[in-house]
Amino acid sequence: MHSRALIEGAFERRAGLTPADLAELAPHVEAGLAALDRGELRAANPVDGVWVANTFVKKLILLSFPLGRNELADSGPGRPRTFDKVPLKFEDWQEDDFEKARIRVVAGAVVRRGAHVAPGAVLMPSFVNIGAYVGAGTMVDTWATVGSCAQVGERCHISGGAGIGGVLEPIGDSPVVIEDDVFIGARSEIAEGVRVRRGAVIGMGVYLGASTPIVDRASGEVLRGEVPENAVVVAGARTDPSRPELSTYAAVIVKYADERTRGKTALNDLVRD
Repeated sequence: MHSRALIEGAFERRAGLTPADLAELAPHVEAGLAALDRGELRAANPVDGVWVANTFVKKLILLSFPLGRNELADSGPGRPRTFDKVPLKFEDWQEDDFEKARIRVVAGAVVRRGAHVAPGAVLMPSFVNIGAYVGAGTMVDTWATVGSCAQVGERCHISGGAGIGGVLEPIGDSPVVIEDDVFIGARSEIAEGVRVRRGAVIGMGVYLGASTPIVDRASGEVLRGEVPENAVVVAGARTDPSRPELSTYAAVIVKYADERTRGKTALNDLVRD
């Protein structure tokens, strides 16, 4: 049976899988996780400008959990022991592996196997979960998190303490997508499948979920679930029409990015040397 069909079928009857079923499944799941790790398989893909979730990836990851058992990882300088079912991406890497991958990994960066980190990426002490994709030239800054299946594009900056939400269940829910050349400000949170389109700048402390109103200050238009290309977004509030004495949280598009704005958010290329 083809690996995909086997995994899809096993997921539908996952509550009743026998040890023999799991043994048959194991090499197929392992191959799928390796493809995720290499970036050949992704949790979402752009199709004619629309991001489409690949539900197969979530099924693959969820089926990997009953196949594994918690194991004690070896400790070493700068690395405490861990006890987990999912091995770390760099657990067996040597110097030449990092050189071939062309990534920089600072002490304290934790990446689970099954996450892809593209060439030129810089990982400060941060966490990248299984199924996530970190694009070429992107920096994941100190204490930032990239959740399971989240998709981050090229040349992005995920600033200190920012959270890019993950999703495994429900199966049909789309992951967060951060497109190319996006700046996410410190302590911001992007979750619930929100799309941040190419070139957008998200200010410090902005919280975006599926229902968060994103108000264009110039036009008054209210968007939800998607930040337009090049939009500069800050945290704000708006009056409740039915209760004028109250205001509720909103994200506000204050302008659209120009070269001057980009200059302020650009990363120094020296950090990648």
